[in-house]
Amino acid sequence: MNTAADRTGGAAMDNEHPESPGEQTLNIRAVADGADGEVEENGSERDEPGDEAAVGEGASSGAPDAEEADAGDVDEGLGDSSGDAEPSDEPSGDSSEEFSDEPQVLDEAVPSAAEPDADADVVSAADVAHAADAVPAAAEAQLPDEAVQQLTAALGQLRESVSDLRFGLDLPGAEEARKARAELLAQLEDYVLPRVKVSTAPAMIVVAGSTGAGKSTLVNTLAEKNISRTGVRRPTTGTPVLACHPGDLPWFAEGDLLGGLKRLDKPSVEAGPDSIVLTATEKLPQGVALLDTPDIDSVVEEHHEIAHRMMDAADLWIFVTTATRYADAPAWQLLRLARERGVRLAIVLSRVQPRSRDTVLKHFVRMLTEYGLGDVERFVVEESKVSDGRLPDSEMTDLRLWLAELSVDGERRAQAVRQTLNGVLDSFRTRIPELARHMEGHVAFRGELRTDVEAAYMGAVTRIEESARNGSLLRGEVLARWQDFAGSGDLLRTVQLRGRPPKQLPERLMAFKAALRIGLESLIVSAASKASEEVAARWRRRSELGSTLVTGLERPSEDLVRRTNRAVSAWQEHVMELIRTEGVAKRSVSKVVSFDADALSLIFMVGLFGGQTDGVPQRLVKALLGAESLRGISLKSLSDLRARISMLFDEEAMRYVKVLDSAGIPDESAAARLYQATYNLEVAR
Repeated sequence: MNTAADRTGGAAMDNEHPESPGEQTLNIRAVADGADGEVEENGSERDEPGDEAAVGEGASSGAPDAEEADAGDVDEGLGDSSGDAEPSDEPSGDSSEEFSDEPQVLDEAVPSAAEPDADADVVSAADVAHAADAVPAAAEAQLPDEAVQQLTAALGQLRESVSDLRFGLDLPGAEEARKARAELLAQLEDYVLPRVKVSTAPAMIVVAGSTGAGKSTLVNTLAEKNISRTGVRRPTTGTPVLACHPGDLPWFAEGDLLGGLKRLDKPSVEAGPDSIVLTATEKLPQGVALLDTPDIDSVVEEHHEIAHRMMDAADLWIFVTTATRYADAPAWQLLRLARERGVRLAIVLSRVQPRSRDTVLKHFVRMLTEYGLGDVERFVVEESKVSDGRLPDSEMTDLRLWLAELSVDGERRAQAVRQTLNGVLDSFRTRIPELARHMEGHVAFRGELRTDVEAAYMGAVTRIEESARNGSLLRGEVLARWQDFAGSGDLLRTVQLRGRPPKQLPERLMAFKAALRIGLESLIVSAASKASEEVAARWRRRSELGSTLVTGLERPSEDLVRRTNRAVSAWQEHVMELIRTEGVAKRSVSKVVSFDADALSLIFMVGLFGGQTDGVPQRLVKALLGAESLRGISLKSLSDLRARISMLFDEEAMRYVKVLDSAGIPDESAAARLYQATYNLEVAR
């Protein structure tokens, strides 16, 4: 087809560099697209806010400046500034009817797309696996149903794995990871899965560009219908508008492409970001649909997200820019994204005049070539009068021909769709591992915080065990009660020769039992308090985020004392039961000595905790129970005490785990599942 690139290739690829912006400006006037005229190099730059060239990454120099506008030129839009040429905020004629504020919902609950005909082309495994391969000349065989099912299953697993990701911690890069996750999910649901299932649906062509590029005017002209608002007020497009042939309308009204959006039959000021307007016109060829989107650089942040979501769901992109804005950074960011995704792309350069045409095209093509996009199809739209939100039909001749060729050539259209689909699938090879690395960073940070908690409470258990071994537990009040009990003769009375044990324990023994319990409880609570302080200190040292997470957890839980009292009392009862059930090892001793199990268990505890006692408890218990029995009871008692303390501390540590869980961080297997899903997708392709 005769595109602007075909007609101006020699001039565009000339090695001569255009003058710098300070040396040359361009004036925009309408000429026939095929005219090759001389370039006038006098004039001054158009005075339009924000038109300074901010060359995007990959561009070697800025765009040539435009000549100062003649009296008939305009600041905004694609028309000139004469009274009847300046676009108004609202289109005239029948447009008022089309933009009623009471749209009808076309599809509240979107059903699945209709199954393709048996003879229709579908994506082949070779297509998906080799997106960069040369496009075949002949039609390819259909992908078997089994292969479609395998690819769909792999994509479903990938979607589930991505959906499970949570980036709850505000670590460096977390916001970018959340955005990347949302984009991946939307693209899988809006485009990839529906397109794999029904590859023969009409091709959806997104019309994207920066503010004032004339996207809506272009769509209105091609559709010969005012389907999108135009005007000097920015932004003019807030809700995406899709125009297609009436025969294709069911695909988009009932299909899964962009299935999460509510379908409306006309624009509305009340339409939200979750809506799309569908309109039909017989002026568009069957098999292709145009999707008008908000500006990629709109002052409304929400519009950026809508525009990128629409581009992620499109089969082809028409990028619209102007002779004065083509070197701006937002334009090249979008072109870079198209290159990275392998999207089938066409470029419309608007507001081009004969005196600046060759110079602008030569510079723009050089920038595209340096960026690896030199072979992209290009179209030139001349600076023309905009009437009723549309350009003259003559300005759309080449673009109409391009759309018509896509419409009638099913294989060409299918190749374009496959190219974009393969490009998206290929992009997963880098996008998903990058997302997995972000997740690994979150999981690693969570692991570090968990390690801090475990280390603090394991250290607390170790300190308690050390206190039990070195006798530090039997000090202060506990030691005083023991000495009072042992020195008063109550110790001997609890162990009677040739008699029965006393029916009631001495008061001093009961006081000693209480003191021992309180001492052990205090030791446990103190260790837990130090552990919580240690966790808080460790988390604060790691980052500001750690300091935020640990807020309110610097002290033990309020019910720790109660739970500790219950645990220690239960342990004392357990020791007494061990003394009773183990019995007396020496039968000769058991015949002449009787003892109280409760009293003996307390004496046993004194010997167990060792320390500053005089050795009487150990000798007495050993004489009554025997050395072997004493060792067994000691091991069981210490093991049970450790288990009860560990259980208490596990409950304390769970407070920190709950904080991490509430932050939404998956476990260590999340990244592994994501890698596995990516591998399975490659196998299915």
